Amino acid sequence: MKKYFLTIDQGTSGTKALIFDRAGKLICRRDRGHGQFYPRPGWVEHDPEEIFRNTLLASGEAMEEAGIGAEELICLSISNQRETTLMWDRSTGQPLMNAVVWQCQRGQDFCRELEQRGLADRIREKTGLVLSPYFSAAKAQWILQNGVDSTIKRENILFGTMDSYLVWKLTGGRVHGTDYSNACRTQLFNLHTLDWDDELLELFGLDRVMMPEVRSSNALFGETCEGLFATPVPLAGVLGDSHAAFFGQCCTGKGMVKATYGTGSSLMMNIGGKPEKISRKVVTSIGYALDDNVVYVLEGNINCTGATIKWLVDDLELIRSSREAGDLAASVEDNQGVYLVPAFTGLGAPHWNSEVRAVLSHLSRGTKKAHVVRAAEESIAYQIMDVINAMGEESGLTLGELRVDGGPTRDDFLMQFQADMLNAAVVRSRVEELSATGAMYMGGLAMGVWSSPEELESLRETERRFEPLRDEGWRLSNYSGWQKAVSDLLSR
Repeated sequence: MKKYFLTIDQGTSGTKALIFDRAGKLICRRDRGHGQFYPRPGWVEHDPEEIFRNTLLASGEAMEEAGIGAEELICLSISNQRETTLMWDRSTGQPLMNAVVWQCQRGQDFCRELEQRGLADRIREKTGLVLSPYFSAAKAQWILQNGVDSTIKRENILFGTMDSYLVWKLTGGRVHGTDYSNACRTQLFNLHTLDWDDELLELFGLDRVMMPEVRSSNALFGETCEGLFATPVPLAGVLGDSHAAFFGQCCTGKGMVKATYGTGSSLMMNIGGKPEKISRKVVTSIGYALDDNVVYVLEGNINCTGATIKWLVDDLELIRSSREAGDLAASVEDNQGVYLVPAFTGLGAPHWNSEVRAVLSHLSRGTKKAHVVRAAEESIAYQIMDVINAMGEESGLTLGELRVDGGPTRDDFLMQFQADMLNAAVVRSRVEELSATGAMYMGGLAMGVWSSPEELESLRETERRFEPLRDEGWRLSNYSGWQKAVSDLLSR
């Protein structure tokens, strides 16, 4: 009997290969970093061929460390950085240029042109997404206009995100596919028809023949081609990384919410089997699809959460490491009226203002270092609360508990403050590799290791549950101060 899963977690800074056993326990992990290329300010690229080489190298190293062979693998699954876009030649498999990374702003001018033509609302109604160079469509338009050799026939050009490219390479060019979670983040996929949208393809200059086949997240995409592993390995379970973490948290019921705390933060709320309406404050996406049963989500992305604490360490030098932040914040009774709105790169959901910049307000002679650190810690919880409140307003759903993961969640002060502000339990996962875990779960469902998402709930490991301890008056007093600080900033 095959005993192990191999999962590729292909991220912005590197690629991980992880081995799990049949019980979903992590056995080992190997990492390979890749280059970051910045041709111009605001532009970011990756070398897709380097990423594929690293995928194979990390996989081999992980299998060697685990002492297993390819014949013992149940399947290979993929979670990937979202929106990063590339095109390659169907006949040779060669990328036409470097991949354009999700952070890259080179599509800004075209997005501005579409907005001036009054098309932003129509695009949002179809895709659930704010018109932005962040998504794949504008990147693809730029590549076709600027990165394609005129000798290449358009019918030979393939479009994809990193999952599509890895599937293509791993199957030796036999499969050009993606899953619903990645497709819906391209700004080319219609949430209502669940297909590539011909109007949007034309608008961004793409042809349907370029597009990957969209499959369920737990689909069997094929198997690895000869020469990559000692024996062919089934390729099953593909999701974008945030969606994989959402599924890894077992947020399979309507109204369930996960928050990943990192440099920024990503929140997702399960809103069920159809998008009731397209949100204006947060984006509407597909969380995942199981056997063609699509689960929709509301998603909000926050620019600066963990990055705010890093600012305290690296730039202000108020603390020596992020580990000190929680204890110092807890050393004072309250924030003494001090609020930090960490709009270092503008404000994301639900405010959508990229022009404003950070402000630290209501300082007095009595303000101490601990008050500033506490204001920074609290700003993370307030921003999470803003997004969850917006999700509740848009969906009519009430938060039961917040399932959390990511480095900043190890800060007990922050997690307790978050629970108190939300008046809901905050549940911290014991598992750190949730994106890889979610992809592995999908692979296991595809291969029949597990029969249903409900069976996966028993595998989920909770490290600690934070229950709210404060009253409504305390909560409203703190939150009203935050809301005023944000309102003052936005009105400038």
